[in-house]
Amino acid sequence: MNTHNNVEQHLPFWKSCRDPIILTVVGGAIDTIGFIALFGFFTAHVTGNLVLAGAAWVKGGAGIWIKLAAIPLFIITVAITKMMIDRSQHKHKMLSALFVAEALFLSGFMLTGLVFEPFNNADSITVAITGGLGLIALAIRNTSSKTLIKHISPSTMMTGNTTQLGIDLSNYLRDRSSKNAQALLKSFSIVVGFVVGAFLGAYLYVKLDFWSVAFFIVPVLYLAFLASQQRFKAPE
Repeated sequence: MNTHNNVEQHLPFWKSCRDPIILTVVGGAIDTIGFIALFGFFTAHVTGNLVLAGAAWVKGGAGIWIKLAAIPLFIITVAITKMMIDRSQHKHKMLSALFVAEALFLSGFMLTGLVFEPFNNADSITVAITGGLGLIALAIRNTSSKTLIKHISPSTMMTGNTTQLGIDLSNYLRDRSSKNAQALLKSFSIVVGFVVGAFLGAYLYVKLDFWSVAFFIVPVLYLAFLASQQRFKAPE
């Protein structure tokens, strides 16, 4: 583990941070597009759906059933994905296949959005189908992040990453070593990547509607290629 970290410290910035940055940009963009287009539905932030469902129940509002249904759908997707991972013999091939699956479900998210728009009712089945496809895509991603690429920080939820950024900043201010500088740069790039993805996703959605999702499917396919070449280190 220490050898891996030492090697990583001497890699150029983009080579060492490329994978988490790409992952967080896509995660931020898809979550934002879903939130804007689907009446506040989060495709990756399950906690957000629970909070919004609770708020809608108390204050009145539509779409509660869709946000609540997102929870079992997310769990079922994670369970199925984990079973596939457990049965796989070659983890890098499975990771590549999961990125391809993510890209396919994101394509479904994009196409259903284009077909069903305009969305006029937060309780409609079209919102549920479209949001569900996006949620499945990022549930697959979250499972990969917890298993096959768990050495990379989670790319769809930023609470832990922003906490780590604060910790790394504190460590660097206490000891301005190259190790702490590298850790700070990495955690900073992950948080910034998500923010960039969120703003880019919002901008592209306003300009291009659901076609905007296509710009984030391409990077996922690129990650699938990298995984097929064993670019990602599988957990021990």
